[in-house]
Amino acid sequence: MPTYWNTPFSKICVGMKIDQHINFTTLNKKGSSLFSLIADGQHLPTSMSRSAWKKLIGSEASLQGGCNKQGINVVSTDSSYSKARIGILGHGSWGSQCHSCESRIGFGTGGKHDDSNTCGNEATGNSDNGDKHIKAMGYILVR
Repeated sequence: MPTYWNTPFSKICVGMKIDQHINFTTLNKKGSSLFSLIADGQHLPTSMSRSAWKKLIGSEASLQGGCNKQGINVVSTDSSYSKARIGILGHGSWGSQCHSCESRIGFGTGGKHDDSNTCGNEATGNSDNGDKHIKAMGYILVR
């Protein structure tokens, strides 16, 4: 859509619909278009907290305790593991290590262990609320 390439914004509103329940939150990020932020694949952190990402899913949300790399274009060091165009990654070891993240919440996601889950929550490997495979309908709005 032309709006993906041409619409400038100062905020991104993201939402996830699971069953009949929708949760939204806002990312404070400026851009000349969504394409300009996403296309080059460079990681752009945002200030959204881990708990805010989990609120998009609700009480069933689950992430591993480490890494917590979040924002736009978040990718495990080993790219066969979790990645998200917009989202957060978790890793099994506590700390900032992001080599082989096995949990994620986000939009445009993929990687182990379910590459078909492109929006929602995937979590394995001792995640804080158990293993999860939650698929969501995603909403990305700009203002």
